[in-house]
Amino acid sequence: MKNTIFTYTLPVLLGYLPLGFAFGLLLVDAGYPWWLAPLMSLTMYAGAAQYIAVGLFTAGASLWEAMLITLLVNSRHLAYGMALFNRFPPRSLRRLYLIFALTDETFALLSSLPSPQSQKEREAYHSRMFWIALLDHSYWMAGSVLGAIAGTMLPLRIEGIAFALTALFIILMIEQIFIVRRAYPFVVAALLTLLSRVFLPARLLLPVSIVVSLLALGLSERYVLKGQRSLSGIGDTGEGNRAGTQEMMQHSGETEKL
Repeated sequence: MKNTIFTYTLPVLLGYLPLGFAFGLLLVDAGYPWWLAPLMSLTMYAGAAQYIAVGLFTAGASLWEAMLITLLVNSRHLAYGMALFNRFPPRSLRRLYLIFALTDETFALLSSLPSPQSQKEREAYHSRMFWIALLDHSYWMAGSVLGAIAGTMLPLRIEGIAFALTALFIILMIEQIFIVRRAYPFVVAALLTLLSRVFLPARLLLPVSIVVSLLALGLSERYVLKGQRSLSGIGDTGEGNRAGTQEMMQHSGETEKL
């Protein structure tokens, strides 16, 4: 079964090794010891948030800034957990670990598993979920350790590798564009970020632009929904008036016949 699970998680391996390697290189290049890379990957295991943490450490960001940004970046995991919560093993350490180790790629693999039909299949299903999450976690840790050691021992030139984080977020944004299929959330966020860049200091740029963008998008979404409800109400009223008029005309015709 473990060989089958390894084959199943192979695409994640091919993605996590280079991304983890780049994270390890960035961390060591920022002046931190190599062992911090596996420690963060073991206890934090947050992908993009680990990249962001390197920049926050280097910029001397405060604790509340780091907490806010990490919460916002990883808030999508709340939806992942709610979607799979009832599928996890009940009241066990495996359940706690699956909640902790739920990343985008692990969620994609776990959600595509066929549902069990019997108690025996359910136990095998829970075991399979655990091994998938554990292997994905080990891939990320292996990549970060290799990158950190390589950055420590080898004279590597890593100019431009910091763009890996930007590239990662561009890919995530493109995926969201295909899912949302609306331009205005991205346009609003881009404009507000540019305004924040002009009027705010660099340290406050990221958290303030994120919060302001979320508030603006929330208000605009509320306005759009309110407008749709108003149009729906007008449409319902028009249909009701037309139906009433037709009924009156029909009743009038019947009266004339009498």
